[in-house]
Amino acid sequence: MCIQPPIRFKRRPWSASMGTMAMCVAAAVGTYGMGQGPVETPTQAVVLDQVVAVVNNQAILASDVDEEIRLAVLDPGRGGIGALTRKRALQQLISRALIQQQIRQEDVQAADPSQEDIAARLAEMRKELPACVRQNCASDEGWKAFLGAHGLTPARVDTYLRYRMQILRFIEQRFRQGIRISPQEIEAYYHDTLLPQYAAGEITPALDKVAPRIEEILLQQQVNALFDDWLRNLRRQGDVEVLDPALETPQNQGGTGEGGA
Repeated sequence: MCIQPPIRFKRRPWSASMGTMAMCVAAAVGTYGMGQGPVETPTQAVVLDQVVAVVNNQAILASDVDEEIRLAVLDPGRGGIGALTRKRALQQLISRALIQQQIRQEDVQAADPSQEDIAARLAEMRKELPACVRQNCASDEGWKAFLGAHGLTPARVDTYLRYRMQILRFIEQRFRQGIRISPQEIEAYYHDTLLPQYAAGEITPALDKVAPRIEEILLQQQVNALFDDWLRNLRRQGDVEVLDPALETPQNQGGTGEGGA
């Protein structure tokens, strides 16, 4: 596997090269504007965005963090755990950037979902996502209202779903192959984890009825463990810099941390 240079979690003040990158972009747009030749620039530069982190030379902007927070409404796993913080959102973006860079390096074509797959996932989400059900996203009017209420667009949701499906497929292809769950492990989970969840006197399912679901749970646990170790290794061997002190977390000061995909 091709891995990026050693990771260096750094803390440093805004520099002229990175902290004002957006100023340079704004100045360039203001000076040349859409191929119409030089135009008059304002006397005071306006910062349109800020670079808050760099992952192997890939910039993450403050606007990316804001958008990640808006997109969190589409994540079914966030139900009941509160709003996504800016620090956590940045960690998710860092992890996603590392994974996507690795996918490109390994040229995993099979991980790329088709437009039909994305459309099917979107239709499923509009019908089943709790936040969508409450706003009747299954209807076109309800979906449009939902997007407007959360500052999203159909194109951005499409891109978000593509990234998530691509990463999930990559994880499945890379880490699930070769994992085998023994009958003994299934039986142990059934007796030690599943049955204690039932109150005395409740009817419990037979082992043979729930064995496939238990096997799936145990498979996913092993996949998650392998993936977490792999991601921590990527973070150690990559080059990640958080440039905004307000978004620093302990993992940026020497640890590995976790990041959602």
